[in-house]
Amino acid sequence: MAGETLRILIADDHAIVRQGLRALIDTEVGMVLVDEAKDGIEAMLKARQHQPDVILLDMVMPRQDGLETIKQIKAERSDARILVLTSFAEDEKVFPAIKAGALGYILKDSSPGQLIQAIRDVHRGESSLHPTIARKLIMELNQPPDQPLTEEPLTEREVEVLKQVAQGHSNQHIAELLVLSERTVRAHVSHILDKLHLANRTQAALYALRTGISDLDAD
Repeated sequence: MAGETLRILIADDHAIVRQGLRALIDTEVGMVLVDEAKDGIEAMLKARQHQPDVILLDMVMPRQDGLETIKQIKAERSDARILVLTSFAEDEKVFPAIKAGALGYILKDSSPGQLIQAIRDVHRGESSLHPTIARKLIMELNQPPDQPLTEEPLTEREVEVLKQVAQGHSNQHIAELLVLSERTVRAHVSHILDKLHLANRTQAALYALRTGISDLDAD
């Protein structure tokens, strides 16, 4: 990972927002802005063209909204890393975006440092959700349709890992806490997703919160 340049695409219909994001990314070592999009269709086409490491995406854009754009990008490239950056925290926007495959959802009033950290987290495949957003999602989270839970229960170790995932900890941090290798933690997370029929660790975290396996106030 040393020396790697993180390539970012931003999609927002407001020129002043794009300008601010461009200025922030330009000052960050190891990050480069590959392109900008001013609507959802342009975002989809430029994501296809550039194959960026992280896509910063607004939810409300002309021609095609953020939700449909997430769906189309993920349909073409299942491993696309999408971070929603928006002014809207309404349930009807947040939950569909996460369910469609966005790894992170943060608000535009976040600090520059929080945004940069969220970009790095999403690039690593980690979730990036503010607890306020997580609380909005807990009551809405349902099992994917026609996908019952596996008959094979989570192991004790998988439950421990899931609790840490729900707290937003990275694989490296979980490995340190549980005295495991990072590779082992990745394997546990993969098994958890398979067993619960969930798309990513963000959904796994919300599942843990909803079912009481973990809570937002846990240490």
